Amino acid sequence: MPVDDSQGTVALLAGASGLVGRELLELLIGARDFSRIYAVTRRQLGREHPRLANRIVQFERLESQLKGMACHTAFCCLGAHRGDARTAAAARAIELDYVVAFARSAKLAGAQRFVFLSCAAAQARSEPPALRYKLEAERALEGMDFASLDILQPGPLLALRREMTPLDLVRFLGMPLVNTFLVGAREMYRGVPARLVAEAMLGAARSGRRGVYRYTYAALQALATAPPPRIGAKAPGGAAAVPKSSRPP
Repeated sequence: MPVDDSQGTVALLAGASGLVGRELLELLIGARDFSRIYAVTRRQLGREHPRLANRIVQFERLESQLKGMACHTAFCCLGAHRGDARTAAAARAIELDYVVAFARSAKLAGAQRFVFLSCAAAQARSEPPALRYKLEAERALEGMDFASLDILQPGPLLALRREMTPLDLVRFLGMPLVNTFLVGAREMYRGVPARLVAEAMLGAARSGRRGVYRYTYAALQALATAPPPRIGAKAPGGAAAVPKSSRPP
């Protein structure tokens, strides 16, 4: 579905209630180059803004409930919380099935760019199963032929959560020290602030690059600090895509 871009970019965001999604939503609201933000959630966000529309959906019926939408860029921050993925089936639904359904909906809505929050630890033999399903989601998205697909692969997300176990707190406080030992090929597993990842997702959307791109620690840092575009300026394009997979099997 074509979208009129004369008034700015229209964003479609899934996962706006999560750690990164909440940060990204605030960034999009404050971004002058985004004229409208549709946030897709299970429950009311409780956030009001003239450019924000909160669409309440049942993710099991996502594709039918998002029919008729129109957007330029889709952001996917869907992920299984600790209490949501108690079984492999539940993890698969959130990390793979809902992601693919959202991507199909975005494609039908006219999205040219899809920005996906994955994870550095998502590999074929990863535990818990949610991480394997995240890798499957990456591969499914590659086959959907978006003009631009940005896959962000951060390490552990550093943020204060509403519900934190003692182990969560130890990880949060200790990860900056652990980061100093993660060098070379291990750098991609460094902990990253949730706010920085959200900034990187916005930076990816503004990059203008075409093709499939994957971003780990150092690239996330660069995306997060990229300056916003000048109002009225066209995003640059034409960069070559990186290889579709740089992970071990």
